[in-house]
Amino acid sequence: MRKSYKLSGEICANCAAKIQDQILKLDGVNDAKVNFMLLKFTLDADDARFDDLLAESVRIFDKVEPDCEVHA
Repeated sequence: MRKSYKLSGEICANCAAKIQDQILKLDGVNDAKVNFMLLKFTLDADDARFDDLLAESVRIFDKVEPDCEVHA
């Protein structure tokens, strides 16, 4: 399943790259894109575990860049 989400708040290119790299390491994630210019996050992950992987992705956002919110 692939879904895109809006981001709000501040995020820099370096933090976006760190977040994307950490999400891509999660088991079950096929692809992830964090676009800091468009404030967009796209997650492609296993259908059966999608909600859990989205929640873990949001935790990664919070840890790396607390000022950025994912609007799911």
